[in-house]
Amino acid sequence: MASSRFTLQWKIGHADSGKMMREFLKEKEISSTALTDIKFKGGSILANGREVTVRYLLSEGDVATVSFPVEEPSPGVRGENIPLEIVYEDEYILVINKPPAMNTIPSREHPFGSLANGLVGYYETIGLAATSHIVTRLDRDTSGLVLVAKHRHVHHLLSKQQKAGGVRREYEAFAEGEFLERSGKIEQPIGRKADSIIEREVRSDGQYACTHYLVTGIHEGRFTRVRLRLETGRTHQIRVHLAFIGHPLLGDDLYGGSITQITRQALHCREISFYHPMRDSQLTFKAPLPSDMAALLAEQ
Repeated sequence: MASSRFTLQWKIGHADSGKMMREFLKEKEISSTALTDIKFKGGSILANGREVTVRYLLSEGDVATVSFPVEEPSPGVRGENIPLEIVYEDEYILVINKPPAMNTIPSREHPFGSLANGLVGYYETIGLAATSHIVTRLDRDTSGLVLVAKHRHVHHLLSKQQKAGGVRREYEAFAEGEFLERSGKIEQPIGRKADSIIEREVRSDGQYACTHYLVTGIHEGRFTRVRLRLETGRTHQIRVHLAFIGHPLLGDDLYGGSITQITRQALHCREISFYHPMRDSQLTFKAPLPSDMAALLAEQ
């Protein structure tokens, strides 16, 4: 059974002796919001097993312990018994291979059956009091690897890493037409299309976006196989950028792709790499192509 209170502990060395607890915890990237929650929502800060305030002066040899309040699952996300393909799990994170036709979080059109619903249901079975902290999201019809934090503090650390470009994802896609260049980058700003709440487009007043691509196979008359890496994470970035250069994703009818061979955008997050903030190690995971994309490769 997983612990319902997330706890961190450190043995204080010479370099941190004389520091105020508040300063030490800030260096450990515990946010001021988290400290407020610890104070008012049932957490605790201990030195050598005794409760102390953030003004406590640390001494060499002290054992500092921080227990976070028990998390409340989001009231709008009901736990569901949904099979999840767990690629990796420890007490801090999960890496899940999401199938196509599954929302990452509930939406108005699809209030149930999302990855978030499945996570809350899974947490209920293992006794973990937590909401769904999804670090990397994928569109409903994009398959592949999703990084999930089990605790709010771990989510905070991974989100900071993601904003700094430390969480790297590589995608595999089937795009229409033959590319003139075997590799390159698409550097075009992306913004919301004026007459749509869903669609994005390349527009001069949009946010900076950069996509790197590498052609890995040409299936003449059918599609080009491409690997892609993002420098930025704009909504629909790969889909918009490939459509902009005249190579929409196969199956992506929202952005001009044909649905004769596949009825969802042929896009898969095949690899994710990140630094595990609690284990002090770099991790990389890969996921094979889903059956619908693999079937297209098998066709002659």
